[in-house]
Amino acid sequence: MPNDSVRPPFPLAMTPEPAPSRASHAPRILFLYGSLRARSFSRLLAEEAARIMSSLGAEVRTFDPRELPIYGSVSADHPKVQELRAASVWSEGQVWSSPEQHGAITAVMKNQIDWIPLEIGAVRPTQGRTLAVMQVSGGSQSFNAVNTLRLLGRWMRMFTIPNQSSVAKAYDEFHPDGTMKDSAYRDRLTDVMEELYKVTLLLRDRTDWLVDRYSERRERAAKAAVAADHPAANVPTS
Repeated sequence: MPNDSVRPPFPLAMTPEPAPSRASHAPRILFLYGSLRARSFSRLLAEEAARIMSSLGAEVRTFDPRELPIYGSVSADHPKVQELRAASVWSEGQVWSSPEQHGAITAVMKNQIDWIPLEIGAVRPTQGRTLAVMQVSGGSQSFNAVNTLRLLGRWMRMFTIPNQSSVAKAYDEFHPDGTMKDSAYRDRLTDVMEELYKVTLLLRDRTDWLVDRYSERRERAAKAAVAADHPAANVPTS
């Protein structure tokens, strides 16, 4: 139990809600997919979703995970890591599309998420952004991959929308040119993209306010108090 006698109370005062405002630019949506195969169904699903999102009026980018090193094997200065992180910072919403491999997401999918930190200095590449999750399966419909992606989205402090897409027997759902066949699966995919678009519009102007936290305000105040009591410690040495 904390000792309240030595830990003074900190005021519970939220940052005021910002004045109503609406950004005028198109929502920025980043797509990540989890397979390197030449005919990757998670990529085809992401590309179909990106076309739908573009038709709704969003600006979309899709990250190519080829040549992205295994997490921890190189420094974060690697060009592909920098490309991924810059795309995440650029985004206001994201879509994660993974195959189900051994009842979970693939290493390719997890590797991309592992390379995106919660914070880069004062920049938060994922916090406060919206997220939609999708999966493809080679057999019957499953939800293991999307459930794992939801867990990761929560850990990355993203706002994951309620709707999701899970496509069974994905090899039957796409034309030879890679576009998706007209089906209930595509209808559901369109529902998911519409929902992500709407939720992104609702939240993107409130991101800083939504991720402002009591614990972080308290930590900043404590650091400021220490700096005020010991100003010499903040003088840079030559």
